[in-house]
Amino acid sequence: MALEFTAEPAVVAVIDDWRSWLAHERRASDHTLSAYSRDLSAFLVFVNKPNKEGGIGYPPGLQDLANLGTEHFRGYLARLIAQGMARSSTARAMATLRNFFRYLEKNELAVNAAIGSVKTPKVPPPLPKALNEEDAYEVVGRIGELSDVSWISKRDTAVLLLLYGCGLRIGEAINLDRNQAPDASGRTDTIVVTGKGDKQRLVPVLPIVAEAIEDYLAACPFDLADDGPMFVGQRGKRLSARIIQRQVQRLRARLGLTETTTPHALRHSFATHLLGRGGDLRTIQKLLGHASLSTTQRYTKVDVEQLNEVYERAHPRARR
Repeated sequence: MALEFTAEPAVVAVIDDWRSWLAHERRASDHTLSAYSRDLSAFLVFVNKPNKEGGIGYPPGLQDLANLGTEHFRGYLARLIAQGMARSSTARAMATLRNFFRYLEKNELAVNAAIGSVKTPKVPPPLPKALNEEDAYEVVGRIGELSDVSWISKRDTAVLLLLYGCGLRIGEAINLDRNQAPDASGRTDTIVVTGKGDKQRLVPVLPIVAEAIEDYLAACPFDLADDGPMFVGQRGKRLSARIIQRQVQRLRARLGLTETTTPHALRHSFATHLLGRGGDLRTIQKLLGHASLSTTQRYTKVDVEQLNEVYERAHPRARR
């Protein structure tokens, strides 16, 4: 529910028009409309405050909105931060204001040059959602239970092992061709993976992963061409990522795991568990195919968080 604010009738009317434009032209959801309305209302409440509190001290008209300076926008941001608002919410609040003022300018109602010079707070990328080792083992080990068809069970297990055992993205796994299959005997214990931007990397394959792929290929009822897909669906066409995503969704419901248990979480788990066991960041970067080391460094934060959770849960003095 939006906060109550006061403004000149012209401003109130424009806000209604803006909301209607968002709903019908931009197809904004009810959730987005509600969030934008709250953000703009909160800003106008701030604008109504006296000068000593950062506002202008009276209900604004369209020209007042045009005359707002950087000190007003920055003062509003400072207040949000002082209230303990998360960076993501603060960034959204500024995005709301930019959207509204762009609407005013587009419709030749008011032009404010100051808002363009106010920097939006940087939002740190969310930490990867990794599973603990026990849950990761259980997901990979039990995915095959969801199908009564043996070769499909073996297929799903092999795909998830590529994610957790080799750190592949789901798209990278299903895009592998038959001639890229590793040899369980150890003669071919690496695969060439094509990642984002068509960049290729060499990834070592654990024996358990190679054996799972070999079991699947032996059971697969289709005659797979060397230059065709390694993983196929029930009709023999290349497997869709959505099928694996749905299977993991079903499994997490059965096992009582959180919504963050996804195929991609297994890739995160691969990196986090390697790091937790002393893996080198540069090596993990190469295995994952990250262009920047800073992307890989996010896993150090995950590892520290998990260590803290273990400490809080297990250490006898943690809660004293």
